[in-house]
Amino acid sequence: MLEMNLPPANGLFITGTDTGVGKTLVAGGIAKILNQAGFTVGVFKPVATGCKHHYEGLVSTDAEFLRYCSNCDFELSVINPAGFVTPAAPVVCQEFERRYVDFAAIQTAYEQICEASDFVIVEGIGGVRVPISGDVDVLELAKAFHLPVVIVARPYLGTINHTLLTIDAIRGAGLDVAGVVISGYEAASATYAEETGADVIAEYGQTEILAIVPQDEESDVENCRLGDLAVDALTDCDWSRFAQQ
Repeated sequence: MLEMNLPPANGLFITGTDTGVGKTLVAGGIAKILNQAGFTVGVFKPVATGCKHHYEGLVSTDAEFLRYCSNCDFELSVINPAGFVTPAAPVVCQEFERRYVDFAAIQTAYEQICEASDFVIVEGIGGVRVPISGDVDVLELAKAFHLPVVIVARPYLGTINHTLLTIDAIRGAGLDVAGVVISGYEAASATYAEETGADVIAEYGQTEILAIVPQDEESDVENCRLGDLAVDALTDCDWSRFAQQ
């Protein structure tokens, strides 16, 4: 059982149905939209893997991208207090690198961000059942933040099952599902399964499709680029309403 006493905050927890579904892009887009609306936005990536050595220390490219999008000035070590070099599940990284996730450091960093922010956008790692440490997975971590959860899903065949399972897991943990964002949709080449997937998820998941983000060649998390297509697709949603506690 994870024991952290995190402060209440207005914000969102961004998770995905899998790794590489576009949750960092979506989290950054939401942060930018809120910042452009005049809010002070804090971004938080509590645990990251596949980090690189940088003049600021061990750095996650996701954290760099989130900081860029939110226009915040927190140090990357605050935005991402637990990082590993190995590109694997955190529980595997711990054993391989012989270091452990410091949950006390996560709490301290989050408190610092909350104190200076109107809204906080927290991005998880992988899907909700990715193990972090011992009996703590991403879902257990999300429970500690107790923020409404935005699920980022692929548009492809199979996404209905993955997304509905993720919805069930989140609600089973007592958390609110703010809704689902479909990421990487290509209307010109979409199959019938891809065209209808969002509607099926909304109906059977009893949830809202918050946005459908197209494939955007201008967006590049690794190089801190957020394209207009991605931002425009996310703009119609009132993110501040979903993030209010």
